[in-house]
Amino acid sequence: MSSSDRRSFLLTLAALPLAGCGFSPAYAPGAPAAELQGRVRIDDPADKNGFDLVERLEERLGRTREPRFVLSYQIVTKAVGVAISPENAITRYHLTGAVSFALNDAETGGTVTKGVVESFTAYSATGTTVAGLAAERDAGERLMRILADQIVTRLIATAGNPAR
Repeated sequence: MSSSDRRSFLLTLAALPLAGCGFSPAYAPGAPAAELQGRVRIDDPADKNGFDLVERLEERLGRTREPRFVLSYQIVTKAVGVAISPENAITRYHLTGAVSFALNDAETGGTVTKGVVESFTAYSATGTTVAGLAAERDAGERLMRILADQIVTRLIATAGNPAR
């Protein structure tokens, strides 16, 4: 059996359990999460973190054409020094963040789902001031992308669930 035949065979074997479990794509036509695509109006950002969060949410959910839902959010971040040099200077930071969010029905205003997502990133504060500021900015962007992805995952997981 050639290498490519063996791969095809193994991929087919790996897919067999999924065939019997009712697995279907989240955004398939008629799937509950499909109603989120291009239908979620996200609150306008008030700062850089908000801008980065909204940018990623729109990448994942699409820009709003006909809003059926409104997503509101609150971001909290905190930089914590985790490494100190012999000269007593902080050389590494953890940037922790949490976003509390609520998805509301645009017509009724009722809450469809809500929750809190949390994560962290880290960055180095060694080198020049410019390098340190760039590392901090990059860590903030990464953190907002991570948190936005977690929000979208929660929205997909709870789509179509009446007990959200």
